[in-house]
Amino acid sequence: MAKKGEQRLVIHFACTQCQERTYTSEKNKKNDAQRLELKKFCPRCRAQTPHRETK
Repeated sequence: MAKKGEQRLVIHFACTQCQERTYTSEKNKKNDAQRLELKKFCPRCRAQTPHRETK
């Protein structure tokens, strides 16, 4: 069970080329204040591209 006031947020990843949001994840806002960037497969571009965290 989650504790009261926990800092975990659901974040969305968008492709840096086509800007389509295809992935979601969770992160701890307190430990990872900066935006994440991961290399993922984009079904629209049909290639592995960097995906950046969006708001």
